Amino acid sequence: MHLSNTLPHNNRIEIADVLRGFAVMGITLIHFIERFSLNSFPEETCNFLIFTDRIIWDSVFFTFSGKAYCIFALLFGFSFFIQDNSQKLKGKDFRGRFAWRLVLLLFIACINSALFPGEILVLYALLGYVLIAVCRLSTRTVTIIAVILLLQPIELGQITYALINPDYMINADLDAPYWELVNAAQKEGSFLEMCKTAIWTGNVANMGWMLLHGRVTQTAGLFMVGMIIGRSNVFLYSEKNIKIWLKVFIIAVTAFFPLYGLIDILPDFISREALLVPSVLLLKSLSNIAFTGIMFAGIILVYYLTKLKHVLHKFAPYGRMSLTNYLSQSLIGGFLFYNWGLGLYLHTGITACILIGVCVFFLQYFFCNWWLRSHRQGPLEWLWKKATWINWKPNN
Repeated sequence: MHLSNTLPHNNRIEIADVLRGFAVMGITLIHFIERFSLNSFPEETCNFLIFTDRIIWDSVFFTFSGKAYCIFALLFGFSFFIQDNSQKLKGKDFRGRFAWRLVLLLFIACINSALFPGEILVLYALLGYVLIAVCRLSTRTVTIIAVILLLQPIELGQITYALINPDYMINADLDAPYWELVNAAQKEGSFLEMCKTAIWTGNVANMGWMLLHGRVTQTAGLFMVGMIIGRSNVFLYSEKNIKIWLKVFIIAVTAFFPLYGLIDILPDFISREALLVPSVLLLKSLSNIAFTGIMFAGIILVYYLTKLKHVLHKFAPYGRMSLTNYLSQSLIGGFLFYNWGLGLYLHTGITACILIGVCVFFLQYFFCNWWLRSHRQGPLEWLWKKATWINWKPNN
């Protein structure tokens, strides 16, 4: 049993909301410059826009791609711990409720995936059960399992098999035919045609992409690390915890640069695709985790040690309504870019898309602040919580 009675009574740790808000902001910006998985841009003729498009794309992807979702996954595991720990302190077992909560999340995710086929919640709803499987294991055991998953065992297996089997060929584009169908619906379909294609073909394409890019094992491992963070109480301010996050920051910085540098030079030394593809994926995954560690620990250190705390704290309301913000951006993005809405994919380059994304972020941000003045949770967060705790037993 792993019990913690040092958490705040309202079970809200502000730094977790700050990190979650920062992650969702990054996800929002990524989604908008990708036009919600519709990566076909009008040809720019203005040299200035060609320049800004490249700068924006490279900067946003370097900062947030593969990292914002890592933070989101860590906090998903942390949130599970908070809820599980709260019920254990009351002498109750949360695992059954969490299983039901994941069923509800899958329902929500299916709605979201009909609007935006590149969403992440379906994966979370399916992988969340690993937390039920490991939550009563020792921290040492969970750590070992998490490390194995984060080291991309599937890719390591592919590399090993390719080394002993010279004839082994790899197909890194298994998801491509499905994405072609999805993109056609995004560009040409009505709202109902888009939903019909996205709910099945879109999820097959999305899950295929995640499996091929190591997101399945990585996400499961990050869920567990987030749970370990909760067990360790390292989000709370103390000199000991500050030293821990400083060590995390230093280790992450030290690991990131060689890992990131190897990605570009590896093709100069490995020409065989069956070895190169999984090797590059492994390095990208590890470098993304390292950069996530830099941002994660860096935000915590800045929040607790500098006068910028009040600036970072402004992300907290946005983070408290992360589910509402995540789903609403799918509806907004689909309406703006897809054929069933305004069809702006025909006219907007990367620079225009990032400006739209920033505007949507601020609209959501101001709505969150307004809403939370009179409510404890966002509307979808409230519905999810109420449905989670529905009473199945008839009243006598």
